[in-house]
Amino acid sequence: MKFAVYQASRIGGRNYNQDRVAYAYSNKALLLVLADGMGGHMHGEIAAQITIHTFMQAFAQAAHPRVPEPEEFLSEIVRRAHNAIIRYAQDRHLGGNPGTTCVAALVQDDKVCWAHAGDSRFYLLRGNETVAVTHDHSVVQQWADWGIISRDEMKTHPDRNRITNCLGGVENMFYAESSPAVPLQHGDMLLLCSDGLWGPVEEDDLVAGLSAAPLSVAMERLMDKAVATGGARADNTTALAVRWGDGEAEQIAPEPVCTALEIR
Repeated sequence: MKFAVYQASRIGGRNYNQDRVAYAYSNKALLLVLADGMGGHMHGEIAAQITIHTFMQAFAQAAHPRVPEPEEFLSEIVRRAHNAIIRYAQDRHLGGNPGTTCVAALVQDDKVCWAHAGDSRFYLLRGNETVAVTHDHSVVQQWADWGIISRDEMKTHPDRNRITNCLGGVENMFYAESSPAVPLQHGDMLLLCSDGLWGPVEEDDLVAGLSAAPLSVAMERLMDKAVATGGARADNTTALAVRWGDGEAEQIAPEPVCTALEIR
């Protein structure tokens, strides 16, 4: 497979970083996953770490070199991570469950599928257009869907950080939303990001920024912009971007390779 990949995270104006991000690949499959631990829930960073570990472990076991049934794989592993978080809390008698959002994408056979829970996003960008983007599981997204508030009001509404679905959440409120596979074209960009990036940075700026420079440079500029816009109240800001296709280097992995970003 031919692709370029870059992942980065900033603490922003917070005391600690609860985001986690990683990617893994074999000769025939590429997995991307991001989790945003919920600051309002105890040990959100642990929930995010459990999620990343669960995905990396599952990919290492399944990708030889393809992942059977990619769409089902993503939904199953989101559920597996959710259950692992609940078991962690029960085993340690925490008195409550850690929570995290999750977004994951799997590329295989020149197609990409994705799944998510919460408001961390996946974007499929082609040229100067957004081909696909996940639908947030949040209070303000529901209100916008119902016509109660506008999309512009979503950005500044005081309840914009309230989500309606997460891993580690109440069992009957958890679900994994998934998509069917979409064919990729050479030069397509895949972006996974926490709300620390998509919140302060307009979608048009994300698209333009990622197409205007080498991947690492473009990502760092976007991260700088998000943190600067957020100022002293900037959220943890984390993203994972991939440029797909013939213009990139061949990535060879006889056995699955997993790379998690070290976050302190």
